[in-house]
Amino acid sequence: MTKTRKPMNKNLKIAVEYLAIILTAVLLALNYQLFVVENNFAPAGINGVATMIQYKTGFSIGYMSLLINIPLCIFAFFFINRPFAKRSLCFCLVYSFVFLYLQKLGLENLQYNANGQDTIFPALLSGIISGFVYGMLSRFNSSAGGTLIISKYINKTKPSLNFFWVNFVLNAIVAVVSFFVYAKVGENGVLTFDYRPVCLCVTYCFVSSFIADYIIKGTKSAYRFTIITPHGDEITADIFKKLKHGVTRIEATGSYSNTDLDMLVCVVNKHQLIDFREILKQYDNTFSFSEQVVSTYGNFATIKKIGGEPVKQIR
Repeated sequence: MTKTRKPMNKNLKIAVEYLAIILTAVLLALNYQLFVVENNFAPAGINGVATMIQYKTGFSIGYMSLLINIPLCIFAFFFINRPFAKRSLCFCLVYSFVFLYLQKLGLENLQYNANGQDTIFPALLSGIISGFVYGMLSRFNSSAGGTLIISKYINKTKPSLNFFWVNFVLNAIVAVVSFFVYAKVGENGVLTFDYRPVCLCVTYCFVSSFIADYIIKGTKSAYRFTIITPHGDEITADIFKKLKHGVTRIEATGSYSNTDLDMLVCVVNKHQLIDFREILKQYDNTFSFSEQVVSTYGNFATIKKIGGEPVKQIR
């Protein structure tokens, strides 16, 4: 008899997700305090606007985040999605209060300060951490507030607009504004513009988007093979024996020859591509093509053991 895992209790699952949201909020607050605020550049989104306001006026990012994100989360509650709004509000509250606490705590000895040098390390480090946070939040149906809520609403009302392009345009505006915000007055009284904050902002946006996208899609990428062959039984047996994969088999008819054929569909891991092709080479009159699969989903269960190795099949 096959043993199946008991599903996690729903309340426990929700509690674990909220705990993860709280931890990511703490991580993002640390990220801003250690890598962003001392290096004079604005990251993406509303937090980038808050960073520029703090740079110019001294008004804390934490307070600005509360002023902007609480109304946005209320808006999301009524016009986007209630669970999404609640989780986003939880993140924004924890992030803001932790950031305010870190400001009072004093972490000068731990902060990464490029000392005005042309280095992209602060943007790279903060972008990697932020991308991880944004990716995890997306998987938990949450967000860091700001432009992510705005772009999600635009995407809901105008589905034809690509969510990521909307977010890109909003972040590009932040990058352009930072060019003027971080301008300095020289000794001769002339305003000097610096491209460094813009470059750091663009680098941050690219890195954080790349990491977030990777986490959202997951690591379960694979390849789907579609095979047209008269050797359905033999190929199916080989795939099952050598690669430990099942095959979906569909009866087909060749339109040119009017002969009965088998169409086999199989999804394999990337590291099994060569072995899969070696199997197909053994059979004549066989045609196949492959497509990349971004993610695989399903409820997999161990059904039997072959040669001492468990074989997993989707249920």
